[in-house]
Amino acid sequence: MTMPSPAPGSADPDNPTRQRILAATAEVLGRNGTTRLSLSEVAAQAGVSRPTLYRYFADKRELLDVFVVWERQYYERAIAKATAELPAHERLDAALRVIVEYQLSYPGMRMVDVEPDQVIRRMSRVLPLMRERLERLCTGPDAALSAATAVRVAISQYLVRSDDSADFLAQLRHAARVRHPGR
Repeated sequence: MTMPSPAPGSADPDNPTRQRILAATAEVLGRNGTTRLSLSEVAAQAGVSRPTLYRYFADKRELLDVFVVWERQYYERAIAKATAELPAHERLDAALRVIVEYQLSYPGMRMVDVEPDQVIRRMSRVLPLMRERLERLCTGPDAALSAATAVRVAISQYLVRSDDSADFLAQLRHAARVRHPGR
């Protein structure tokens, strides 16, 4: 038995409609979490019909599986873009600024308020990836410790949003031992 071929562009990760659906998923997850994720709400948020959504994603499970990969790639691309063309000594600070911007503006980040148990489970998989990414940008004999500490500060700020958001970047810089940002 042959499987039907996917809709034109549905497998293309750069397809604008697919990207809109994934971005809309972040919005809806931030409001409702995974348990109450509604494909109708995702479609409406993305400005597409449900049949269009189903051309790209067969069901809720597939959408969530693809979303996890998309979200990680979104973060990775933001770090890569921010650090490209910079001298090595400026890359870590640029990555820290991305983390702050990401946490302050990315709609899916507030899922912790809706489904903390889901988020904590996910953090166990995300934490090593974040640490490895930052460690590549850290220098010195204890680069691993600096990266791990900065990630812990970022996770702490994410889990328990506080009134010190203005100091968030300064805290990350301190944790990662960025002494002279921008130099």
